[in-house]
Amino acid sequence: MKIIILSGLFLATAIGAASAQDVAAGKSSFAKCMACHAIGEGAKNKVGPELNGLNGRKSGSVAGYAYSEANKSSGLTWDEATFKDYIKDPKAKIPGTKMAFAGIKREQEINDLWAFLAQYDAEGKVK
Repeated sequence: MKIIILSGLFLATAIGAASAQDVAAGKSSFAKCMACHAIGEGAKNKVGPELNGLNGRKSGSVAGYAYSEANKSSGLTWDEATFKDYIKDPKAKIPGTKMAFAGIKREQEINDLWAFLAQYDAEGKVK
């Protein structure tokens, strides 16, 4: 009986670890975003807005970035659930957005990318 319980605990731990968010993997995934977006201290708007302080930020609100009307009027506030839904298919989430990106489909990669992005505050410092 002890072996079965211990095996179950080991399996539950392994499954939990496999689905955990990995900031390092998220940083690697962010390479797909770097052509258009910047993050961290000194980040500036590029083709897309800088992404510092994304968690809790209103869509279309970064100063100095020319957002599409669709993005400005979307009413979204970025949080984990909103980002994860958006990044799968940006044009489906905000029809009319300027973001020309096919999306990320793998759940683990999305989780990792969010972990990477969410660690930055509005000034680009890691929390």
